[in-house]
Amino acid sequence: MSVDFDAIRKKLERLSGTNKNRSRTWRPQEGEEHTVRLLSFPDNDGQPFKELWFYYNIGNERGLLAPYQFDDPDPIQELITKLREDGEKESYELAKKLYPKMRTYAPVIVRGEEDKGVQIWGFGKTVYQNLLGLMLDEDYGDITDPQTGRDIKVTCTKQPGRQWSMTEVRPRGKESMLSTDSSQASEWLSNMADPSDMFQCKSYDELSKIINDWLGDEDDEESSTDSSNENATTSTTSDSTRYGSIDEAFADLIDDE
Repeated sequence: MSVDFDAIRKKLERLSGTNKNRSRTWRPQEGEEHTVRLLSFPDNDGQPFKELWFYYNIGNERGLLAPYQFDDPDPIQELITKLREDGEKESYELAKKLYPKMRTYAPVIVRGEEDKGVQIWGFGKTVYQNLLGLMLDEDYGDITDPQTGRDIKVTCTKQPGRQWSMTEVRPRGKESMLSTDSSQASEWLSNMADPSDMFQCKSYDELSKIINDWLGDEDDEESSTDSSNENATTSTTSDSTRYGSIDEAFADLIDDE
């Protein structure tokens, strides 16, 4: 089997601390309006954006990339399957806690930051639905087309009393080119980071230890009611105050060590 030098290079970048993944990402700033041009990932089964699935709230882990989506062995997915087959209410409730959540990633050119090249924007279900809805609207069509697409206005606001900021997307009023410089547009279209490379997928043994330790902690909490209530309150407070937005929590998952 031949050596994959690209894979070796990526591994060396992680180990040496020269990984630039975080610098390739973009997220809207709260209280500001941004204009971006969405692009489509090539060779993505006809889909413009990429979906990644993560496990959340397992022990002290903010998020764990789910191996099953890459057809790799996945001990957490195996546990979910066993819990669902068990049929007991307690098993069903535990399985619900473990279900992975989807995060969608799109390549973007941020107007005013064109010198940074193609950046990767990660967003949740609501923004994803809105963007796909625009593309299915006959008045807009393929907003990612480099010749006849449209720029998108992105605003991020936080309403009083809400834990997370809300992101809204609106299409600009007219079609426009990605760039009037055809060579610049070609360079952007041929230089897009793969979101899958921005996160480190833990090994089967690592995930097995994480889930087993978490299950052990769950059993310990159930055995001590007073301690359980106190720990649950502390954990909830910590999770809700550590990050100002869901985007910050996701950004902190990026493997840039």
